Amino acid sequence: MLRVGIAGYGVVGKRRHQYIDQHPDLKVVAVCDQIFPDSFTDLAGLKHHRHYLDLFSEKLDILFVCMPNNLAANITIAGLERNLHVFCEKPPGRDVEDIWRVIQIEKKHLQLKLKYGFNHRYHESVKEALRIIYSGDLGEVINMRGVYGKSRIIPFSGGWRSKRDQAGGGILLDQGIHMVDLMRLFSGQFLEVKSFVTNSYWKHDVEDNAYALLKDHKGRVSMLNSSATQWQHKFTLEISLTDGYIELHGILSGSKSYGEEKMVIGRRDEESDKGQMESRTIKFLEDNSWKDEIYEFADAIVHDKSIESGNSKDALETMKLVYAIYYNDQEWKEKYNIQDPGQYKM
Repeated sequence: MLRVGIAGYGVVGKRRHQYIDQHPDLKVVAVCDQIFPDSFTDLAGLKHHRHYLDLFSEKLDILFVCMPNNLAANITIAGLERNLHVFCEKPPGRDVEDIWRVIQIEKKHLQLKLKYGFNHRYHESVKEALRIIYSGDLGEVINMRGVYGKSRIIPFSGGWRSKRDQAGGGILLDQGIHMVDLMRLFSGQFLEVKSFVTNSYWKHDVEDNAYALLKDHKGRVSMLNSSATQWQHKFTLEISLTDGYIELHGILSGSKSYGEEKMVIGRRDEESDKGQMESRTIKFLEDNSWKDEIYEFADAIVHDKSIESGNSKDALETMKLVYAIYYNDQEWKEKYNIQDPGQYKM
């Protein structure tokens, strides 16, 4: 039985706990969060601490990091240095430098597994879209358009997500990073970025909208809008291919606010001059992404496999692309002294 500690016991930490304990080889034995007054043990034998350093007094094998961005990298490093396998939620830190520091420590502990929680990769609609694209059944990707938005930076009146020194960025880094990661997954490496980043509505020192054009290594262009002024929560990713299209609409989440998760698949009809196509819609009624992600991590530890999805290279490249969007808005770059993310190379 592998003993797990969870640093950060908010909504995400509690959800991770639920699925960790479902795995036959994992058991949460200790958690930490500032909500706890002092260290104590509940009737189920679960130990509670107020500070993450107190977790390391417990006998652990695995550390789950579910903390604010400004703490994530330091706690991940602390876990690795104490010979623990680490699962860290996205984003991996406030900036590219944070994940780069983690990677330098990871290199010294190659026997350990480090995985990042890019949860959207494990949604059934995304996995099915990847299967279709990799099969070549609808040809090759031509371009993509993605919108991922919610109605505010939560909490909009304050909190660490609206403060640059703690969060590092706003809606793009907090939520849009999932869309950036998926676009990388579907398209590959992006080499050129054009962007506009604004905080004109909520007036925080982090962005409430980011607009980007991304050109990949094959010259294909993708469009992205990550928004905190999307009054009706929205997730949509449209993928045009040479022989058809795939549209992802909605994403199953704890809040249920993004609507049902479905995929529309269309096949191009060369004989039609009216744009009419054969299409079908698939609805996905269960969200197994949290469970599948944890089970894959556990399997890598138990059977000493490499982390193939959500590894530190994925985290670095996705963070570099997020910061390339910040960096390539000249006004935003100068206002917040954004450093060139291209300097960090594996």
